[in-house]
Amino acid sequence: MSARRILKPSVQVEAGNTVSFEFDGQQYQGLKGDTLASALLVNGVKALARSYKYGRLRGIMSAGAEEPNALVQLEKGAFSTPNVKATQAELYQGLIAERTSGRPSLHFDYKGMIGSVGKAMMPPGFYSKTFKWPPKLWPTYENVIRQFAGFGSTPEVGDAEWYDHLHHYVDVLVVGGGLAGLQSALNVAENGLKVLLVDEQAQLGGWLLSDASSRFDGISGAEYAASLAEKLKQHQNVTVLTRTTAFALHDHNLIQAVELLQDHLPLGQRNPDQPRQRLHRIRADKVILASGAIERPLVFGNNDTPGVFTVSAAQTYLNRYGVLLGDKIVICGNNDEIYLAARDLAQAGAEVIVADVRSRSSIPAYISKQVKVHLATGIAQVNAGKGQVHGVELIDLKSGGKQSVACEVVLSSGGLSPTVHLYCHDTSRPLWDAEKMAFVVPDKYENCKPTVCNVGAVTGSKTWQQTLAQTADILKAFLADRGIQADIEMPKVVEEKHQAMELAVRLPDGKPAGKGAKAFVDYQNDVTAEDIKITIQENYRHIEHVKRYTAFGFGTEQGKLSSVNSFILTAEAMGVPVEQVSTTTYRPAYTPVSLGVLAGLDAGDTFDPERITAMHESHVARGAEFEPVGQWLRPWYFPKASEDIHAAVNRECLAARNGVGVMDASTLGKIQIDGPDAREFLNRIYSNAWSKLEPGKCRYGLMLDENGMVMDDGVTACVSEEQFYMTTTTGGAARVLSWLELWHQSEWPDLKVWMTSVTDHWGTIAVVGPKSRQVLQKLCNDIDFSAEAFPFMEWKAGTVAGLPARVFRVSFSGELAYEINVEAGYGHYLWEQVIAAGAEFDITPYGTETMHVLRAEKGFIIVGQDTDGSVTPIDLGMGWAVGMKKPFSFLGKRSLARSDTARSDRKHLVGLFPQDTNTVIPEGAQIVADANIKVPEAGGYDPKVPLLGHITSSYYSAFLGRSIAMAVITDGRNRIGQTLYAFSQGKLIPFTVADSSVFVDAKGERQHG
Repeated sequence: MSARRILKPSVQVEAGNTVSFEFDGQQYQGLKGDTLASALLVNGVKALARSYKYGRLRGIMSAGAEEPNALVQLEKGAFSTPNVKATQAELYQGLIAERTSGRPSLHFDYKGMIGSVGKAMMPPGFYSKTFKWPPKLWPTYENVIRQFAGFGSTPEVGDAEWYDHLHHYVDVLVVGGGLAGLQSALNVAENGLKVLLVDEQAQLGGWLLSDASSRFDGISGAEYAASLAEKLKQHQNVTVLTRTTAFALHDHNLIQAVELLQDHLPLGQRNPDQPRQRLHRIRADKVILASGAIERPLVFGNNDTPGVFTVSAAQTYLNRYGVLLGDKIVICGNNDEIYLAARDLAQAGAEVIVADVRSRSSIPAYISKQVKVHLATGIAQVNAGKGQVHGVELIDLKSGGKQSVACEVVLSSGGLSPTVHLYCHDTSRPLWDAEKMAFVVPDKYENCKPTVCNVGAVTGSKTWQQTLAQTADILKAFLADRGIQADIEMPKVVEEKHQAMELAVRLPDGKPAGKGAKAFVDYQNDVTAEDIKITIQENYRHIEHVKRYTAFGFGTEQGKLSSVNSFILTAEAMGVPVEQVSTTTYRPAYTPVSLGVLAGLDAGDTFDPERITAMHESHVARGAEFEPVGQWLRPWYFPKASEDIHAAVNRECLAARNGVGVMDASTLGKIQIDGPDAREFLNRIYSNAWSKLEPGKCRYGLMLDENGMVMDDGVTACVSEEQFYMTTTTGGAARVLSWLELWHQSEWPDLKVWMTSVTDHWGTIAVVGPKSRQVLQKLCNDIDFSAEAFPFMEWKAGTVAGLPARVFRVSFSGELAYEINVEAGYGHYLWEQVIAAGAEFDITPYGTETMHVLRAEKGFIIVGQDTDGSVTPIDLGMGWAVGMKKPFSFLGKRSLARSDTARSDRKHLVGLFPQDTNTVIPEGAQIVADANIKVPEAGGYDPKVPLLGHITSSYYSAFLGRSIAMAVITDGRNRIGQTLYAFSQGKLIPFTVADSSVFVDAKGERQHG
């Protein structure tokens, strides 16, 4: 028979409250309070997935976050969520779930067809051994591997829900809502401390909810948990967050936790005004880690067959969800939990056989005669067929004799593995305790970390009595450490006694090595016990190497079921103690975390601060297309009618060269530098001299880092003897200000100088082109704009369109140009006045793309595009901007004298002409000298061919009627006139190295007017 519902008073599902849902296109019904896993099991759904490597059918194995197999895709469209564990998904009306593996279907799977040849095709490290040659096929290999990976699909439309963040500051954070966690939170709160308790489940209680036999002050575990939960709910010092998983514990006791606020609600009942999930960032003086333990399964042949579970999963499904997994059950283990489970299952009506691997002295008295017990017996293998359990082959561990037993469910328990993940997130390691047969964390207060103490099963406690005693000791010591003398009251517990365990992982199958059925250690990544042996034989001996070579502990399971078994098997294969092998590194996140909740409200329009200038609405009204630049939303180009970007940019460029154009330049970084030592400060920051710059004059400067490489550039104006006005690149403004403050505060604190960011204070309009002077003369009567009175690289104060303004005669286009600066609030008004004044000259607004073309025609660089952190001013042909002979040092000066930096054959910035005048070479294209290189069929690049450099800027120039480009090329200035080739997308594009990177007005006559 299949699983069936056994309802009793302790279960958390609501009898009669039916919930309809869909899985893989089939309709089913469950009860309110079910998880998707419990509902599928009671409906007889045993197989949910196909395994990663071998395509083997897999079913639900556990009941919590440790589940390795049952990954599902929940919902569709804008609500689609991949890789949710069915064991953690709460059932709700109308839920839609799909499998995430099995192609083309779950029961007819391509990978499953490889069957017996799978081991030969995919041994340990198969991805390193199998797919290296021929190199050109790697893209094909990669695509196939990704198709067969067996995980969910990224949603194809935007998320319909939203997420937020919340910060907490508390005295104590308790992680875990089991017995130890509940007692810790209550006792600490009653002693006056502010407490936050988080637990990943919807109902507090942990294992108390699954233990049907123990009594606490005379009531059941579930009732006792409910009573503690109610006390916490009423306590003014306590905040309780259920459905909240602490997934990371960082330095300084910063804990991150995700709360699922609406994931358990039907889509139609979710409140759009509330977030779906919330990320909690918690700062706590002390973290009490009560994260419990996870039962680890035994390893035996075909232990991945649907119908094989952990013992604790069967108890949870029965006692919490009222689901009896089957009528004929075999239980195998090395601890007394197998007998408690046998009693519960037998009382529910199942026929139970227990195979105890220990040679124990007696069978517990509470085991009825209906339960058959075999001592010193293990499971050799599961007998499977058609994707489900048919029976098991038991093996006598003393004689080696075997017997077959018919059953439909197999349960196993190899002991408990404390959930130490959070404890280890700061690189701490748990220690192997041979008596507890587990990797544990300190259980005494004096041995705990200063900021974290541990209580309950995470320390290796195996009984309720041990847990309560250890928790009481920790709490007394913790409170005493804070000057609080407290009496810790704990309940009276009645529980069954437990006999000692015997360490067991891989059960023998009585067959020669490598000849038996596959025995899996990691179910999600198809790692077998034999794989670990092979890895050791191939001389991978560090546990981190073993992990990566076999791939155990990867994926969403993160080693919760597999890691400790893998450590023990590695130790056995190496013939060393388990403690010598130790553990791998546990890292955040403990369980999968959605990208949405990590982003929170930083999504869509709020992903990054969106900065707009005062002229923005004018740009919108004129149909501008925008691009983000350093958080600023800048006009990209202004299309007219049906123009595409190319037509619009060509028109804008010609207008600026032949008539007049106007650009919003407000986004340029602007830093005001004040103080009697301002000149000296600039001398040290810039590579050229500033001592003699007079008020009213401007100078272009290059800013270098300590290595002598260009990091920013801009024009700085002298306002007065003790005040300068520096401009930077739009994207570099914040970085430059931080750079100035760094050097002033850490290296030159004696200089009397201070910096103020004034980027937002000024609105800047660049009026560019041969007719720009005429436009300014219409707007301003108190400035003489003649070339003699107002020469290039000067600035003047005056009144423009009735507004106090600073007018700079500078140019980033190589044309006669002026930059008008007014208080930012007047920017919109001034823009409209400039447009009106220039109407008779057909003034044309232009955007950043046109700006790029104009400056490239003039050979002006853009830092970060034509430079990459490895380019000096000399490489750029801008030695004129470096004062190596000036009597003071500047940042980067010493580095420019290094032998490598000073050599003459470095990469140089040069101009180039594509031989096909209409071909615009893709930026980033690599440059080679040989036209006869072999172009790989896959479109890749032959690594044996020397690369000379790359294209940094490339455009079509409407003014020149041809394409142009700039590039950094090895020994470029000595290659003038040579034909070289740009390699891009499998094609070679010939070009000629130009004798200059200045394509328009090499003598500068246009900008001087």
